[in-house]
Amino acid sequence: MLHNERTGVDEEVPSHSSEAGDDTISVVLLEEEAHVGARKVEAALQVYGRYSRWGLFTSLALASFVYSLDASTTSAYLTFATSSFGEHSLIGAITVVQSLIVAVGKPVIAKIADVSSRGTAYVTVLCFYVLGYSVIASAPSVGAILGGIILYAIGLQLLTQIVIADITTLTWRGLVVSLASAPFIINAFVGPNISSAVIEHLGWRWGYGMFAIVMPLVLAPLITTLLWGERKAKKLALVDSLLGSVRSRARSLSRYSQSSRSSKGGCGLNYDILKQRSQRMAEQLDLVGLILLGAAISLILLPLTMSIKGSLRSGPIIAMLIIGVALLGVFAYWDIRVAKVPVMAPRFVRNRSVILAAFIGFFDFMSFYLTYTYLYSFVLVVKPWSLVNATYFMQVQSVALTFSGIIAGICLRYLHRYKYVLVIGLIVRFVGVTMMIHSRGANSSSAELVATQILQGLGGGLAAVSSQVGAQASVTHADVAIVTALVLLLTEIGAATGNACAGAIWSNTMPGNLEKYLPWLTNKQRAELYGSITSVTSLPRGNPVREGVIQAYDDTMKIMVIAAILASALPLLLALGMPNWYLGDKQNAVDATDLDGRKSVETDARNSEVGDIDERDMVRTGDPAV
Repeated sequence: MLHNERTGVDEEVPSHSSEAGDDTISVVLLEEEAHVGARKVEAALQVYGRYSRWGLFTSLALASFVYSLDASTTSAYLTFATSSFGEHSLIGAITVVQSLIVAVGKPVIAKIADVSSRGTAYVTVLCFYVLGYSVIASAPSVGAILGGIILYAIGLQLLTQIVIADITTLTWRGLVVSLASAPFIINAFVGPNISSAVIEHLGWRWGYGMFAIVMPLVLAPLITTLLWGERKAKKLALVDSLLGSVRSRARSLSRYSQSSRSSKGGCGLNYDILKQRSQRMAEQLDLVGLILLGAAISLILLPLTMSIKGSLRSGPIIAMLIIGVALLGVFAYWDIRVAKVPVMAPRFVRNRSVILAAFIGFFDFMSFYLTYTYLYSFVLVVKPWSLVNATYFMQVQSVALTFSGIIAGICLRYLHRYKYVLVIGLIVRFVGVTMMIHSRGANSSSAELVATQILQGLGGGLAAVSSQVGAQASVTHADVAIVTALVLLLTEIGAATGNACAGAIWSNTMPGNLEKYLPWLTNKQRAELYGSITSVTSLPRGNPVREGVIQAYDDTMKIMVIAAILASALPLLLALGMPNWYLGDKQNAVDATDLDGRKSVETDARNSEVGDIDERDMVRTGDPAV
């Protein structure tokens, strides 16, 4: 029998006389190897001194600053990039694809971070980031822009969240997570000036290209610090000591399997070893599950946003939707019955904190992107603002979200609970969406527009920080990376759903509204207004054509807002079912593990950092018995 430290369950390990040659490592051992990245972090924390720790935090801050500058500028470039090819209406489809890649890429990166190390995962993501932005900067068509987005959209944000969860206790995690987003406050004012200057003087291509140059320089200190700590811990054998007997047993079985194969003949030995390692890597990453999930979500969402009026009833669209739903069922069967290390492990499905946090993120982001996808186009058409002022407006919510996130982190630090903050945040978020019924109209004032964005940001910051910490608190360190990825996976799918719905509403209502309010124009002229934002903004306010376009925007945006209101009510109901974990000075709330992997047992449950936890919940990393 072998004791699994992560699940708390005794597992039976096959002996040398069993079928070790056919299946080198049992499911338990495979899972242990799938979490070696977490053990490397724990070991690295034992070798970090004061200066290396400060170096790690400083490099994280620098990376967060440039990442926020990226987010504050590149969103504006996409509008002009698509318009330069006469394909402005494809923004919805492009953002759906981006959201899908970001979503499906998160568990892949989390698995890489677990199977290898955090430093290795950073290097992998950085390579795709540079390649993607280089492709976009040199894109000859909208298709090439989409290809570049697919490459870079895996994103760096997830790894930052994982590393912060690795090196902070629950008491401070919310505050550190929110402080990592603090650069958005500065870049909300710097970013618009940079983006408008780049668009006016250099062009949108340089807007993407400069980050392909800057980001590697910025991430170099962080990657170096992580890899140095991992290497030093390995030299001191700290990783092996944390993995303990399970890792030793895995190596023993692996050596036995290899020797048994070599005794049968050395001709195919190297091929067999390579095949075995590839198979184990695929099992640890659950590549089949990720491919099924990505294909299913893509086939469901892409037809919605790329449809034109009436085409939702066409044969190909219906076929894609049916196949997408069917693949979701296949994915569920694969992960439940077949996969050895599934993306959606059964213990996560049984974990109320993880599931509710994921669906809160799903519906919250769905509501947000229903109102955000065409917001920049809306203000450029409806308001006589300069590019700088329009981009300032787009950053209002980011500033409010970042500020309220810091407030949420402080509240979590002193309250040691997160549920109150979560519920209040979602209430504020709902109020902000409801007020958009009038503020997203043709006759709304600038103050109304800004006020709704501020409310959205204030509520979003409180909700985002508290829900993420709540989900991370409910699992052990070995599962933090993948649980963070799964919550953000469903959140990004919610964003893709919101984008898809916005795109579907836009493509199915905007042409008709343009015909309704501009009946004297030819179909070609209306198609030009529909396809390029610059053809509208070049006309002055008061011009009959521009005023007709504004009325068309009014009708279309109202439908999006009504759908967003319905979606934003659901997260508030789900939040009421979240367990209110105690946030103490431990890595998580389900065991007594410190940041460096060592365990300490508290005798008094009332004074412990874990709080009241049922033993059964400890085993399945589920919810507190409250």
